[in-house]
Amino acid sequence: MKQSQRTIFEVDITQIDGDGDFPCPKCGVMISPEDETETVYKIVDTRVKNQTLEELVILCNKCGSKIRLVGFLTLEE
Repeated sequence: MKQSQRTIFEVDITQIDGDGDFPCPKCGVMISPEDETETVYKIVDTRVKNQTLEELVILCNKCGSKIRLVGFLTLEE
């Protein structure tokens, strides 16, 4: 029995320059926080700590990779 396992990539948003766009670590499609259409990616999980966004997990619709976006708490400080 073959088990398909998706890689989960981690992207620290404090390391992203500009307006927050970044390429998918696997396929390179540009992911933009301004895109609310869910054409390129969709949000699959959010983690909140003390009413502040701590982590966001998104799914790349092109290659199926899960991407953990971290660093939100650092931005709040």
